[in-house]
Amino acid sequence: QVQLVESGGGLVQAGGSLRLSCVASGTIFTINAMGWYRQAPGKQRELVALSTNGGTTTYADSVKGRFTISRDTAKNTVYLQMNSLKPEDTAVYYCAVAYVTTNYRRGMDYWGKGTLVTVSS
Repeated sequence: QVQLVESGGGLVQAGGSLRLSCVASGTIFTINAMGWYRQAPGKQRELVALSTNGGTTTYADSVKGRFTISRDTAKNTVYLQMNSLKPEDTAVYYCAVAYVTTNYRRGMDYWGKGTLVTVSS
């Protein structure tokens, strides 16, 4: 079992920045992938950014050049630095992890409860 707690969401004006944090606890020593997903009202959940132990990072085209995912293994934390925010970035952002035995491309093993990011125009 893994517990994930996100923080850092809030209200920001367009062009502003936010940094999301997600702390993992529990059975974390076999985690491979850690990522951020988001779900906007009326839309499906989508991948925002993902990072693996091997150093692979993946970004949605819509956030490339604006968002950066990073991990602090000592703190069991994954971050999402979001710059140049746009109103269309408004969504609930979820942290998720996958074990080394999981094909993270097909799905993640554990999810946080989400943190709301609202970008005003």
